[in-house]
Amino acid sequence: MKLIQHLGGASVLMATLLAGCSLAPTYERPDLPVQTQWPDKVAPGASDAVAATPAASLPWQEFFRDASLRRLITLALEHNRDLRVAALNIERARALYQVQSADRLPTVNLGVSGARQQTPNEVAPAGKGGLTTAYNVGLGVTAFELDLFGRVRNLSGAALERFNATEEARKTTQISVVAQVAYSYEALVADERLLALARQTLESRTASHQRQVSLRDMGASSDYDLHQSDSLLEAVRIAVLQAQRQRAVDENALVLLLGQPVPAGLLPGPDASWSSSVMAELPAGLPSDLLTARPDIAQQEALLRAANANIGVARAAFFPRISLTGGFGSASDALNGLFESGSRSWSFLPSITLPIFDGGRNRANLGVAQADRDIAIAQYEKTIQGAFREVADALAGRATLGDELRAVQAQERAEQKRHDLAKLRYDSGEASYLDYLDAQRAWFASQQQSIRTGLAEVQNRISLYKALGGGWKDPAPSAAEQLARKD
Repeated sequence: MKLIQHLGGASVLMATLLAGCSLAPTYERPDLPVQTQWPDKVAPGASDAVAATPAASLPWQEFFRDASLRRLITLALEHNRDLRVAALNIERARALYQVQSADRLPTVNLGVSGARQQTPNEVAPAGKGGLTTAYNVGLGVTAFELDLFGRVRNLSGAALERFNATEEARKTTQISVVAQVAYSYEALVADERLLALARQTLESRTASHQRQVSLRDMGASSDYDLHQSDSLLEAVRIAVLQAQRQRAVDENALVLLLGQPVPAGLLPGPDASWSSSVMAELPAGLPSDLLTARPDIAQQEALLRAANANIGVARAAFFPRISLTGGFGSASDALNGLFESGSRSWSFLPSITLPIFDGGRNRANLGVAQADRDIAIAQYEKTIQGAFREVADALAGRATLGDELRAVQAQERAEQKRHDLAKLRYDSGEASYLDYLDAQRAWFASQQQSIRTGLAEVQNRISLYKALGGGWKDPAPSAAEQLARKD
């Protein structure tokens, strides 16, 4: 026991005392590659739009207020395969980090060996051969590197940053799954409303067409009017089939997101509708807020820090590498004499390797590391620019879609009144059947447009929530943070 404490304690102390400097460049976050304010032309006053909780701090359970939608999102988070892969990637990165981090401490092994050898007199020293026996037991350290120039530490740091990146990738995947489930659910609400509208219109137009057939048979109407009615009837049949197909497609998308069939009780019905209270209001904040709000940006920054640490690894290759191999134990020619007085044995084999000529390999590796760092910077900036564009697009939608929806609904009401007046005029003989058909067609089109614009407005609010960080915020330290604190 004393041998283990002696060798293990000395190795740890040596590793601590001899840990040297790091040759990695000092990390500096790149400047923000976008404007410092959102474009006023698409989002006037967006930086202080409403006094509400920022999206990054607002859990999806609070943002989405529809109970069925919240239940669907819960099912998706439990069974979605993309999230499962992302979680497994975290476990893999965690294991790789632990493997790399283990190199910062010496590995102590216990070895027990025994050997017997018969040597002829003719080849033995001094012509005295015979049978020899040797037993050894001890603790050994093999090729432990003294990290004088931070090579091992930077390798461990790069592995930790890649682990951080996988955790941020999982957050990004969750945000995407939450948003996609909400998109699909709201699309199903629109599909149900469009399908109900089309069926209701088909019923009324079928009755109107039967009337035209009767009028034609009595000679009170022309073939032209009958064919116009027939065309309008077939058009709404097409609308019914299109709505049925789109509803099936959107339900299939929801099944894929959930990773299982959608429970029947959670599917929206024909009476489903939207209201302004379904989702919470969101402030836009500033573009710089995205750096801490969006996990995809944090993921790219972690990869950038990993690339920065790899430069330190490449630079350390130009300097000497010192490693230690040693052992401490007992040796005897008899098994029962291993731990007797005078049987102690030890060995100490330091080695130093200094690069002299490598054909330019180390310099090329440094060039690769620097190029990887520059690529990571470009990817980081591209991610920020993409995030800026997503938020700006969603803000542009928020600035216009509300007014557009109100205008479309006003148009729908006007077309309904025109339809009702056209029917009265047609029934009283003051207007032609073509005027009445045109009013029917325009009213149906305006009703469809009202539903589709309502869907666009609701999905734009989901897009803004996602673009601003999606409400992902874990108050507890992440697994990566916990590992970093232990490191």
